[in-house]
Formats: sequence, structure tokens, C-alpha cells
Amino acid sequence: MYKMIFLWALALVFIVFAIFQDLKTREIANWINFSLIIFALGFRFFYSLFSGDGFSFFYQGIIGFGIFFILGNLFYYSRVFAGGDAKLMIALGTILPYYSDFFSNVILFVNFLLIFLSCGFFYILIASTYLCIKNFKLFKKEFSKQFKEKRKLLIAVLLFSIFFLILGFFLSPFFILGVFLFLIFPLYLYSKAIDTACMIREISSIYLREGDWLYSDVKIGKNVIKASWDGLSKKDIKEIRKKFKKIKIRKGIPFSPTFLFSLLIFILLIIFNANLWDSFW
Repeated sequence: MYKMIFLWALALVFIVFAIFQDLKTREIANWINFSLIIFALGFRFFYSLFSGDGFSFFYQGIIGFGIFFILGNLFYYSRVFAGGDAKLMIALGTILPYYSDFFSNVILFVNFLLIFLSCGFFYILIASTYLCIKNFKLFKKEFSKQFKEKRKLLIAVLLFSIFFLILGFFLSPFFILGVFLFLIFPLYLYSKAIDTACMIREISSIYLREGDWLYSDVKIGKNVIKASWDGLSKKDIKEIRKKFKKIKIRKGIPFSPTFLFSLLIFILLIIFNANLWDSFW
């Protein structure tokens, strides 16, 4: 247990550093994530070398790194995570393995993902609600605009949801589908209004930073700088500053606090020997 307490403490310290940097600069530096990976695997290796218990503790860290490398890239390329968040997820793969056998750790990973997704949902809900209240006039205007533009689609979705709710009295899975359809469209309008009214900011081009996300494509001469998920490069910023004094960028919600909340809950569950996966099923 003591070896895991050291790894948990190490991860918590690095995550706190990541949160401070994310809140300040809207990015997580590579040195934070890479250092966590090196320290965690290094500790696992030397502990295994001198403990006399074999190298299972180290191997499980390597396996965790591999599994979370896949997960991190999956979240990144599906546009759920930015690059720094994906690398922090990969780094946690070296921390989480607790047991000496593969299948027990896989169940542990599933538990962590359930916690992480739940924490992420509530965190985004709270953060977006705060932005909504803070920019309520802009939000209200944009939500009304989105509602009017997509009114016909909304009516169609509501009719389908009512249809499935009626079928749900005979087959319960249709009831769940009906509830899902009933909720998903208002949530879509809400998120779209939040994104447009609360996340878009016009700033002076001199304040642009590497990794900033353009609101829309920018044409400079024959070249077009795309509003890509990867953000602006130093070369892009240099070109924009020559042409524009002000530019619109999209400000995302810093997601790093979710890692802290999730890891703390995960640690408590291990201490109290709780298993979300078994409880869920």
C-alpha cells in the first residue's frame, strides 16, 4: 500500500501543477505530463528491482501506460480532449495499476473511467451553468436564435420522442430511447448557445498564444489558416499579427480539474474496497 500512496501523492502534486497552468494559460505543458510518466515508471522499476517481489509492479505500470495511451489518443482524435489533457490521461495510466494481475487492473481502469466520465459530466454542467449566468443576456439571445432556426427539427424530434415513449409502455427499451430523444435536443441547443455566446472572444492579435483555437478560418492572401482543433502555431500567429489587429478565438473550459476530482474519488474507492463496475451490473 505504501508504494501506491507514494504514486498517488506524486500524481496529485503533478495534477495540481497542471491545473494551475491550465487555468492560467489554457494549456498543460509537456514537461508536466512527461515528467509524471518518467517518475512513475522509474519508481515502479527501482521498487521492483530492490523489493524482491519480481517485476510485476513495473510491468503493470507499462501495461497501464499502453492502455491509457490508446484511450488518450482516442479521446484526442475524437475531439473530446485537447493535447495536454490527452497526455495527462496517458500519464495516469502509469499511476493507476494497483494489483499484480492484468484482469484485476482492467476492472480498476473501468472503475476509473466511470468515475472520470461522471465527474466530467457534472464539472462541465456546473462550469457551463456559471458561464450561462455570467453571460445571461448573450446566452438568452443566442438560445432564442438557435431555437427559431431549428424549430422544425425540434418538432420532428419531439414527435419521435412521444412515439417512442408510447411504445415504451409495451417495451421498456423504447421508453429509454424516447426520454433520450426528448432531452438530447434541448441539451444540444443549450450547448450550442453556450459555445457561441460564452466561448467566443475577440482579442487583440498581440495576445494570441500558441495553441489558441480560431473561431473560424482566416484567409491571408492565398493562404487559409484553418480553425483546427490543434490550435495556432507560432507561424500562424506571426501571419495573423501582420494582417489583423483583432481576431476571434474560441475559449474552452479548462478540463484538468476533472482529473483531480476523479483521482481523489478513485483513491477513496480503493481504500474502502468499492467496485463501481460490479455495482453497476
